[in-house]
Amino acid sequence: MGFRVVIPARYASVRLPGKPLVDICGQPMLYWVHQIAQQSGAAEVIVATDDERIVEAVQAFGGRARLTSLTHASGTDRIAEVAQIGGWAEDDIVVNLQGDEPLMPAVLLQQVAELLESHSSAAIATLASRMGSLAMMLDPNYVKVVTDAEGRALYFSRAPIPWGRDTAQAGMASQRGFAGARRHVGLYAYRVGALRRLSMLPPSPLEQIERLEQLRALENGMEIRVGDARVLPGPHVDTEQELALVRSLKATQIGQGA
Repeated sequence: MGFRVVIPARYASVRLPGKPLVDICGQPMLYWVHQIAQQSGAAEVIVATDDERIVEAVQAFGGRARLTSLTHASGTDRIAEVAQIGGWAEDDIVVNLQGDEPLMPAVLLQQVAELLESHSSAAIATLASRMGSLAMMLDPNYVKVVTDAEGRALYFSRAPIPWGRDTAQAGMASQRGFAGARRHVGLYAYRVGALRRLSMLPPSPLEQIERLEQLRALENGMEIRVGDARVLPGPHVDTEQELALVRSLKATQIGQGA
């Protein structure tokens, strides 16, 4: 099975300006993300960006970058432009690896592509893992997902779902259970045709409420398959605190020869 990886990387970031190029163990963060994509067995790896500084940095470490429109509202739109420029076929599979995931296990990229390839009715595939704590379940920064018995996504939310009625009889603060809760892993595989359709659809009502783009697909009847991640992903980078943690973990990885 062949698949491509596109890494959307936007230079501007409210909480961490220039995020894709921050230094992690002597390399820009994008270098490590690009390494993961290459290790996944992808047939092609492209960084899709809105900034020449990122293009130059990617070319400096031997990668390929595509300068895309400044008007894109999301990484999905950026990837759709790359697919259009490349003339990729409707049934081709492309994996969206975010540019702030320098500790994403490469095996998960292959897993999500295989999941989509094995379900012909699906437009998109993604992964999830069991919630590790009650604090994670209650944290809106951790997106939760629920599926049907066959692994088709029913809903994604920043709210704690499924909600244990009998373990929170006095409201939110009294919740003590998180059995059955799953954390969404922000890694996607798309069929190119579905990617193009999604990028042309307007933001949907639930998407705008939750600020979760995958709800646009669900609201428009697109099937999303969800698999259990074979290994746990490492933390992503969105704040200075997360950057410090990732630097420490990457240094340990390097020291262990990983």
